Amino acid sequence: MALIPVESLQYFENMIYLPMVLIVLERDRQEFEKGSFKLKRPYVNLVEEALKVVRAELKQTSIYLRRNNMKVIRGKTDGTFTEYLFLHGGYEERRRYLNVRLRNRTEELITIYLAMTAT
Repeated sequence: MALIPVESLQYFENMIYLPMVLIVLERDRQEFEKGSFKLKRPYVNLVEEALKVVRAELKQTSIYLRRNNMKVIRGKTDGTFTEYLFLHGGYEERRRYLNVRLRNRTEELITIYLAMTAT
């Protein structure tokens, strides 16, 4: 039996993925600004809008975690896996995430956030 409720898992995973999404989008924005694009502004604006949405979602996730006495701690990382410790209601659960899965999910989320802001 899992000690952490299924509905809480979404918030734990947001605390893993959303900071990664922010890092990638910030780097991409810098590359667009430095790049030799003919028209930089549309790309920079698109990324900045996505950053706003991600920051707002991360803030809401942080508030939820704080209110529910939950915490995510990054553990060991090797070439294949990254371990995270989820703390909730006095319980601990260690989960290992495949690094390729972390990268792919981060890419999926970036696609989603860019598509949301493009409309």
